[in-house]
Order: sequence, then structure tokens, then C-alpha cells
Amino acid sequence: MLTAYSHDATSLVQSPLAPDGLVTGPVWIDLLRSTAQENAQVEALLGIRIPTQAEMEEIELSSRLYREDGAAFMTMVGLVGLDTDEPAKTIITFILKGATLVTVRYAEPQPFQAYLVRAQRPGSVACSSGEQVLLGLAEAMGDRLADALEVVGNQIDHISRAVFRKKSTTAKVFQHDLRAIVEQIGIKAEVLTMVQESLVSVSRMMSFHAPSGAGPAGPGRDPREFVEVIQRDAVALGEHARTLSAKIDFLLNATLGLINLEQNQIIKIFSVVAFVFLPPTLVASIYGMNFEVMPELSWPFGYPMALGLMVLSAAAPYLYFRNRGWL
Repeated sequence: MLTAYSHDATSLVQSPLAPDGLVTGPVWIDLLRSTAQENAQVEALLGIRIPTQAEMEEIELSSRLYREDGAAFMTMVGLVGLDTDEPAKTIITFILKGATLVTVRYAEPQPFQAYLVRAQRPGSVACSSGEQVLLGLAEAMGDRLADALEVVGNQIDHISRAVFRKKSTTAKVFQHDLRAIVEQIGIKAEVLTMVQESLVSVSRMMSFHAPSGAGPAGPGRDPREFVEVIQRDAVALGEHARTLSAKIDFLLNATLGLINLEQNQIIKIFSVVAFVFLPPTLVASIYGMNFEVMPELSWPFGYPMALGLMVLSAAAPYLYFRNRGWL
């Protein structure tokens, strides 16, 4: 789908399309899952070549940040579905040529819609050129990543309380499912990894972009200063994401340690049970032997004595071990 926007005094407005191009000068051309025909229309209009999805997904820095045909091509990693249980990465390419910005994408990240809503309100943001739209979109994506880090941070705190909350002094088992906690930790770690990758791509894109300095990027903002602010925010958010990742690693190790303790406790119980029943088994084995001379066989209290001896031989070592603190 091809959608074009032009600047109308104080806001962005959608521009109608004609067979030979746009009726009004485009500020932003958005290609969302575009067809070959739509790509060809933009290529003919601006004299550029739209990269394919396979080319956009190449990880080499030279394939994501380069200049060609008088245009700057900048590809970054965006995130979609951050409010769902299945967040995912998506590749977005920004092509800046002159005063026109072209975005090529195959998903609908929330920052795009959020920025468009703001840009269509008169006087809300500066959007008279493609560069201003680029910086506005980059800022919106940075804000979205910051919100995601805040949510993940709160969720990690909740997991931490679940892992390290005060335990009961009684012999109760844990009330939480350690396996579920490990799964939650894995999901949060995956989200943090994607956020860090996206932040790195934003920082690299801003480092590659050279602001023209033509007009403010926003109310009271110089384009160069705006780029520096976005870069600093990306670096700061990246440090915060790494801090959360370290906390996630600690929680994972602690949870696995608790699982090992629980498993060791179960093995310990089986060992104690085996030890407790070993002396009675020995007594039963002795009295199970059919000797010709065994006085207890003709004694009326021989059977109760054997049972009592079994109980005593089991209780005595148990009480001794418990008194020594070995159990």
C-alpha cells in the first residue's frame, strides 16, 4: 500500500495520487507491503531504487546504511506487538532524498501511527520536510522503546518479588511454579534483546544521518541538536536495557538454584527413607532365617518384640541424625 503525505502549512495531509505521480510535492511516502507497481512509481518519481525485503534484511552495516543516487538509505530494526505476548522484530528502511522521505516497511509499528496522529494535528510537530518527518519518527520509536523498557522493568521487579519473597518457616512447599517463572524470565530476556538491537540500530542511523540544518526539527529544536538528543537517549536506554539484562541473568541463575535445591531436598528425603527402613529390613532378614534353634519362635512375645525392635532400630538413628542437625 502506497500512502503519500504533503505539508499543509502546519500539518501533514494525505496527498492524492495520479497515474504520473503525486499531485502535490510529497514530504513523506509510506510504502507498507507495497507492490512492484507501487515501488516502480516511487522509483520513477524520485530516481531511486527501492531495496527488496531480502536486501533490507541483510545484516552488514554497508547494506543498511549507504548513499546511492543522491539519496541516503537507512535501515533499522523496529519492534511490533510489544503489548502482546508475541513481540517481533521488523525491518524498516528510511530513504531520504531532498525534501522527501520514503519509508519501506512490512509491518505496522505503533510509533508510525502515533507520529502520524500528532503530525496531522495543526502545529503539533514540525513536518515540513522529509528530514523533519524522519527525526520525528525516530523520536517516536525511541519513546516506544523507552515505554517497553519501563514495562519490562516493572515485570522483572514482580518476578524478583516472586522469587525472593519471604518464605514460611514451616515445611510448606513453594507456592509459586518455578517452571513458569523460568518461562517468564526467558520471555523478558528475549524482549530485552530485541529492544537492545533496535536501540543500536536507531543510534547507528542517527550517527549516519547528517542533518541539513534547514529549519527546525521541532518547536525550538535545531536538527543537529535533535539528532544528538536522539542518540543520547538511545545510548542511555541501551545502558538501562543492559542493566535489566544483568538482573534477568541473576534471576535466572537464582531460580535455577532454587529448582536444584528443591530437587536435592527430594533426593534427601528418599535417602532418609531408605536409611530409616534399612535397620528394620536387617531385623526382618534375621528373623526370616529358619534356624533350628531360635528361642523367639516358641516365645509368646517373640513377634511383638521383633516388631518393636524394628521400630526402635528405625527411630533411633533418625532421632540421632535430627539431633545432630544432619536432617
